Amino acid sequence: MNLKNRWFLLLSFVLIFGVLAACSGNNESSSTNEENEKDAEQAGPQKGGTVIGAMDTAPSGQFNPVFYEEAYEANILDITHEALVGQDKTLGFIPQLAKDWTFNEDHTEVTFHLQDNVTWHDGEPFTADDVVFTYKILSSPGYIEAGGIRSYYAEKLLGYEEFSSGESSEFQGVVAEDDLTVTFKFAEPNVKALSDAAFKIIPEHIFKDIPIADMPAASASRNAGEVIGTGPFKFTEMVQGEQYVLEKHADYWQGEPYLDSVIWRVVDQAVILGLLENGEIDFVAEPNGFQAADYEIVEDMEHIEIIEQADFGYQIMGMMVNHRAKGDMTLDPSKWTVNEKLKDQKVRQAIAYAVDRQGIIDGLLYGKGTVQNSPIATQFWAYDDTNPPQYEYDPEQAKELLEEAGYVDLDGDGFRENPDGEEWILNLNYPTGNQLRERSAPIIEEFLEEVGINIDLRQPKEAQSYFEDLEKNAQDWDFYLLGWSLDSTDPDPSGLWSSTAAYNYSRWHNPDADALLKEASTAPDAFEEEFRKQKYSEWQVEFGEDLPALILYAQNKLYAHNSRLKNVDVLPYNFINKTHLWYVTE
Repeated sequence: MNLKNRWFLLLSFVLIFGVLAACSGNNESSSTNEENEKDAEQAGPQKGGTVIGAMDTAPSGQFNPVFYEEAYEANILDITHEALVGQDKTLGFIPQLAKDWTFNEDHTEVTFHLQDNVTWHDGEPFTADDVVFTYKILSSPGYIEAGGIRSYYAEKLLGYEEFSSGESSEFQGVVAEDDLTVTFKFAEPNVKALSDAAFKIIPEHIFKDIPIADMPAASASRNAGEVIGTGPFKFTEMVQGEQYVLEKHADYWQGEPYLDSVIWRVVDQAVILGLLENGEIDFVAEPNGFQAADYEIVEDMEHIEIIEQADFGYQIMGMMVNHRAKGDMTLDPSKWTVNEKLKDQKVRQAIAYAVDRQGIIDGLLYGKGTVQNSPIATQFWAYDDTNPPQYEYDPEQAKELLEEAGYVDLDGDGFRENPDGEEWILNLNYPTGNQLRERSAPIIEEFLEEVGINIDLRQPKEAQSYFEDLEKNAQDWDFYLLGWSLDSTDPDPSGLWSSTAAYNYSRWHNPDADALLKEASTAPDAFEEEFRKQKYSEWQVEFGEDLPALILYAQNKLYAHNSRLKNVDVLPYNFINKTHLWYVTE
C-alpha cells in the first residue's frame, strides 16, 4: 500500500469513528450492550452461532494432511483433523486421539491406547488401522515423487529404508494390535518418538483404493464435503479463493461443539481492519494476523481483544546454494548442480552483513519483532542466541568480504563483476499475499545494491504459482523470500534443513551439519537434553557460517478477535485450539 492510500485508509477510520460517535448520541446504548454481553458470558457457553475468520491469502487447495504444504491450508486442517498426541502451553505432549501410551524399556517401541468413541466425519469409526495406513503412506515408495514432504515423521520407523525404497513389501513400523491399540516400532531407540507420532491421521476407508500418485489430485484431498477428518468441525463448502465453511461435527468425541460453524474468508490485508471494526469478521490469526503498523487502531476498537506473542517461526531470504535438475523430484544431493553465483561462503556472509534486519523490524514491523540468527524457534530450549554468527548490519564488512572473494566493480557502474570479470546479477523472487514480505523485497534490493550487488528484483507471483515454481522449477533462482511456521513438537530442524529435506529449498548439502543433526537425535546420548542442546548449538554455528539462508526476523504474532468470541485459548504456536469450546455471546 502506498503512503497516500495508507493515510486515506486511516482517515476513513477516523470518519467512521466520528459517524459512530455522532449516531450514538450518548453512552447509554454502549453501556447496555456491555451489560448484555456480561450477562451472556456469566450465563455460560451457549450453543449456536457462527464465527468468521480472515486470512490474507487463499489456500492452494490441498486439504490432505499427507500432502498439504502451507499455513493457509493448515488453518482448515487444524480444525478438521487430529493426531494421536497434542501439546500444551509448555510444549509438553498431551493425549488427543490416543488417551495414553507406554514405552518399552529401551524406547524402541511405544504403544498407544486410542480413545474409544471417535468417529470420522462420515460416521465411520476411527481405529488403529487408520494410524497404520497414514504412516504407511508417509513411508511408501512414490510418496516423495507424488509431492509428499513429511516423510521425516516416518524415517525412524523399523524397516523404513527397505519399505520406502521398494526392497520390501512388508511395513513393520506401525502395527495395529487391535482396533484401539497401535504400536510404533523404531529401528533404534527414538528420543523423538512422541514427536514422530504427532502427525494428523487420515481415514483408510477413504484413501485405501487410491494410488499414492493420484492422492494429491483426488477429490477426497481437495473438495469440500469429501475431506474427512475426526476434528470438531467438518469442511462442507467452499468458493475457491474466497470462502471456506466448516460445520460442527455433532458427534465429536470430546463433545458437540458450541458453535454451528466456523467460516474462513480470504480478504486483502488492507481491508481486514475495516471488517474487524464493523463486525464482518470475528478474528484474524494465522499465519500473519494483523499488521504492527495498525496496532493502535486495533487497540482503540473497544469490542476487539488483542493477543500478542512471539511468533513460532520466522521469515527468511533463502539462498540457492545448489539447484535440483529440471524435472527431478527426488531429493538426491548427488544430482544437484552448484549455483556458481552463490557458491562462495564469503559472498553469502557478505549478503548477511549488508541487510539491516533491525532496520526492517523498526521500519516495517514498528519494532514488534526480533532479529533471529538461528532457524530453531526461540521458544525452544535448544535455541542458541550467543554462539552462531550474529551478522549485525555492517555494509563495510560486506564490501570487504566481497572484495576478498574477488567480486570487484571493474567498469565503474557501481556493480561488482564476478572473479572472472563477468557480469554478476542475482535475482530475488517473492510471492504476493503478504504485505510485509512484498514491502521487504525492494528494501532488501536497496541494501544489497548499496554494497555493489546487482539485483534483478523479479515480478512477484501469486502464492500458489510461486511455491510450485520454488519446488519444481527454481533452477535459475538465486534468492527467495518465504516464512516458516515451525513444528512445535521438537527443536530438531531436520525437516527443513537436512540435505534430503523436501523443504530445504536452498538445496543446502553440508555433510558436517547433517552429521550433527543425526548425533542430536541418536540414543543413548540424545536422551540427555544437555547433550542435544550442545549438538544443536554446534549445528546452529555451522548453519550460520555456511549460511544457506538469512533469517530476516521473527515478528510478534498479533491476533485479534471480537470480544463476543469466548474461550479463545491460544497455544505458543497457534491461535486455533479447542475450537469445540469456542462460543459467542450474541
